[in-house]
Amino acid sequence: MPIPVIDEQSFRSEVLQSQLPVLIAFHSDRSAASKSVEPELEALGHEMEGKAHVVKVSVEKSPSIVQSLRIKSVPTFMVFMKGRPVDAQEGPLRRPQLKAMLEPFLPRAQGSILAPEMAQLLQQGQVVPVDIREAAVFNRAHLPGAISLPEEEIENRLAELHMLTGEPVLYCRGGERAKALSEKLTAQGMPVAFLEGGVLAWESEGLPLERPD
Repeated sequence: MPIPVIDEQSFRSEVLQSQLPVLIAFHSDRSAASKSVEPELEALGHEMEGKAHVVKVSVEKSPSIVQSLRIKSVPTFMVFMKGRPVDAQEGPLRRPQLKAMLEPFLPRAQGSILAPEMAQLLQQGQVVPVDIREAAVFNRAHLPGAISLPEEEIENRLAELHMLTGEPVLYCRGGERAKALSEKLTAQGMPVAFLEGGVLAWESEGLPLERPD
């Protein structure tokens, strides 16, 4: 799906008044570097649907925007949040770099912890990862310092969560099961955090797993 092009008439409504974060790609039709990032932008736009807007601004067709934001080269990427620019980078960035620009401003579910945050908290000894996958999967590979508490057993073993040396953080492979379980336990009066994106997000950040012999 093509990335929407914003002009000087629509900039206010589509960017300044947006309730979601907006990533703007300032581009030129004459720039090979601008064209090279098109597939990255389209993939990111699809991934961010409902969470953030990904749009383009032509430097030739919207000179007033370019001048007011002091855009000096293409491609330049800028993130707007609540009508204000909050980040900007120049050059032909790839999808992970573009996503990293948006991530601090994305709407997050209650109790969610991102992988880099989790790694820092783990290093500080403030959290204990709780693996809710099957025990056999846990035994193959798991987050450092994690304990195994399979999803189907956890409600009968809640006392174990209170006995941990740090705050429990639930995780699964992709994050959805841990999120659902976190919401269920929170509704029952026991708020528990979960790892956003699960093991997949952890590995995508280049963070290590423990693999028992």
